[in-house]
Amino acid sequence: MAELQENADGIENQDDLALVRKMQDGREQIVNEIRKIIVGQQDIIDELLIALFAGGHCLVTGVPGLAKTLLIKTVADILQVNFSRIQFTPDLMPSDVVGSEIVTEEDGRRELRFVQGPIFTNILLADEINRTPPKTQSALLEAMEERQVTAGGRTWPMSKPFFVLATQNPIELEGTYPLPEAQLDRFMFKIELGYLSEAEEVQVVANTTQVRDTTLAHPLSGEDILEFQRIARQVPAAEAVVQYAVRLVHASRPQSDKSPDFVRDWVSWGAGIRASQNLVLAGKVRALLLGRYNVSYGDIRALAPSVLRHRILLNFHAEAERVTTDDVVRKLLEAVPEPAGKI
Repeated sequence: MAELQENADGIENQDDLALVRKMQDGREQIVNEIRKIIVGQQDIIDELLIALFAGGHCLVTGVPGLAKTLLIKTVADILQVNFSRIQFTPDLMPSDVVGSEIVTEEDGRRELRFVQGPIFTNILLADEINRTPPKTQSALLEAMEERQVTAGGRTWPMSKPFFVLATQNPIELEGTYPLPEAQLDRFMFKIELGYLSEAEEVQVVANTTQVRDTTLAHPLSGEDILEFQRIARQVPAAEAVVQYAVRLVHASRPQSDKSPDFVRDWVSWGAGIRASQNLVLAGKVRALLLGRYNVSYGDIRALAPSVLRHRILLNFHAEAERVTTDDVVRKLLEAVPEPAGKI
């Protein structure tokens, strides 16, 4: 206990220290439960939980069949929160997401009544979000940022906690629409799922082709998640670490006088201020989960790909040279120096 207090500059009292331990234990319990269903993808699971504990939305990308939907549904099943799933299709309308007004009759009088849609929940699974046109995708914008929905002449607050966990297929696949930049920027992370190793795939096939009765425990509640979000914001971040996060984001903008030449050659638009905020906030959660009470440069570097890859818009030169946003982020991490001094 003494060691914990010595390291906890911004987390000083016993209740806060106990809450940090509960977060760490809760993370381990959730991972153990996920392991009953999901094979491999440890880095993906870690980042998904960081986003949840930080209060951020998450976009999971990968080709069909990689268990994107199953992973998110499993996390929702483990947590003691309300859950809704929307299957995004080309004919889905905004009212199918947020709700609509209907005419009701009572005591001989007719009036409009707003019926809430599936967005009014704690965890919303937006499945294959890029298979619906931008008009319907934009129905999520206000809820994701302001945690409210304006409809029927009124503003309706969202439940707490509220997360959008979305899946999407690569935009090269048939029948997909690119997500608007404003929509992408509201996701804390864009996580990319890859194929499993041969050994992991053998385990998946063996597990899913036999009779299984899997019961999931529920170690955490929605109130616990809200407390984790609060305690994460108390973690101190040194000015040098914040400066490093901001430098990375600034360097991704070709309009900046400090951007490297490769950014000016390949990038049309760089990341905005939400990227800097997300880097630092997610870094605080990562530090706590790793048993530290301050954010390091390593936290920022580890999270940079998932925070930045969907916020950098490449130009035709990059496309012609088959450069990806991950390539740009990797070169940014090499090009932007850490401020002097050890953190």
